[in-house]
Amino acid sequence: MNREETKKEVPFRSGFITVVGRPNVGKSTLLNHLLGEKFLIVSDKPQTTRNRIRCILTRSDMQAIFIDTPGIHKPRHKLGEYMVQTALRTLNEVDAVVLVMDLTEEAGRGDEYVLEQLRLIQTPVILLLNKSDRVDAAVCEQRRKQAEAMYPFKAIFCGSAVTGAGMDDFLAEIVQLLPAGPMYYPDDMVVDQPERFIVAELIREKIIHLTEEEIPHSVAVEVEEMAERPNDLVFIRAAIYVERESQKGIIVGAGGSLLKQVGQQARRDIEALLGSRVYLDLWVRVKKDWRRRDGALRQFGYE
Repeated sequence: MNREETKKEVPFRSGFITVVGRPNVGKSTLLNHLLGEKFLIVSDKPQTTRNRIRCILTRSDMQAIFIDTPGIHKPRHKLGEYMVQTALRTLNEVDAVVLVMDLTEEAGRGDEYVLEQLRLIQTPVILLLNKSDRVDAAVCEQRRKQAEAMYPFKAIFCGSAVTGAGMDDFLAEIVQLLPAGPMYYPDDMVVDQPERFIVAELIREKIIHLTEEEIPHSVAVEVEEMAERPNDLVFIRAAIYVERESQKGIIVGAGGSLLKQVGQQARRDIEALLGSRVYLDLWVRVKKDWRRRDGALRQFGYE
């Protein structure tokens, strides 16, 4: 028997990891970092993520499918109920759970509510104390000790999804929890959503950044047409839906100024995504109280 034959073959690992936490703790930023490119929209406003999105990280030795979920919060309408149930449904369906908490804030009732849900499952939970770039080492250690007393985490990491600090050790721990398994997705696939979905999300992200108060939460975006045109041009027509006429006026802006900004900023990101020039045709429409209507939620993909 030669030396090569005595070596143990390392199995290919694969599995599913749900990423949960309160709104605005950095879940989507974390996954964008792990994927090495921006696929998920991010903002400093809560409840930005609305859908369950699978993000696929493939290496020669493993494939980790991260499920980005909406922030867990107390819902106030049907859309909120959908978002919370979307997040909670995944907890028993995966090989591991990553709980993301914000180092810049003390643990509160929202965090305790998330932990209550985690106490109902048997899935191993890894805690990432995120935003270490905003606090000193003493705060990280203090939060770590507090977390140890709150829940029997499989492992706890302090890190930053923005700078990448601590991410290598964090990812290595996740890989160890993955069972031997097949490659579930092609190795060049990064998200399980079609381009239309990502385009709509990029448009919605710009609206979130450029508006305040209730407007970001009242917006839905639907890509109605997306087609290749001559000279390496992609034509995209998208409808931006709001709940009231007054909101429509805010998004359009004086002389169409705000809608123009949305289009300019979104087009840059969409062109980077598609690798083509884009003609973006945006329309603003009113669908009264759509967040409270089952039919409207289905139309916008919130099943």
